[in-house]
Amino acid sequence: MAKASTLYRFQIELADIDRSVYESLDLRVACHPSEDAERLVVRVLARAIAHEEGLEFGKGLSNAEDPALWLQSPLGDVDLWIDVGLPSADRLHRASKKANRVMVFSSKTEDSMRKEWSTRAIHGADAIELVLLPGALVQTLAAQLDRNVQWYLTLQEGALSVTDGDQNHQAPIERMPLSAFLG
Repeated sequence: MAKASTLYRFQIELADIDRSVYESLDLRVACHPSEDAERLVVRVLARAIAHEEGLEFGKGLSNAEDPALWLQSPLGDVDLWIDVGLPSADRLHRASKKANRVMVFSSKTEDSMRKEWSTRAIHGADAIELVLLPGALVQTLAAQLDRNVQWYLTLQEGALSVTDGDQNHQAPIERMPLSAFLG
């Protein structure tokens, strides 16, 4: 019998000062049995950092063709496709043809990303936004993960601050076009 997904609840007070976005997010996130805690943390951080009305989690690992997160237009087009981790160059190529905007959130090493994404030309690489999350921050948050999580998340001038209980974690995040990262 296959293992069932584990459900996590994330209550996030989001203050994205750079975009003037202030929201209270109450997210129920299913963690597939093959998904590790670090990938789950990156998915949730991506959901908060890219917050827009209507942004939803995809079916994830249970459906390999879906993005980790996505936003559909009223006509059913994919307005925003978000992948996490280290999606293949082929996957990014297809996503950039299918969606109006593509973002990748990753805490993987730059060498592994360059190795994977330089295997072929990626359509629209200059329009794909890469958001680099520090691996140490993701690992720390994953190690402290509980089934009920309450974070205070602040974004300001390229810095991410996550307060979890009485602990505050701060780290810079980098944003750049995929083409600039590979160039």
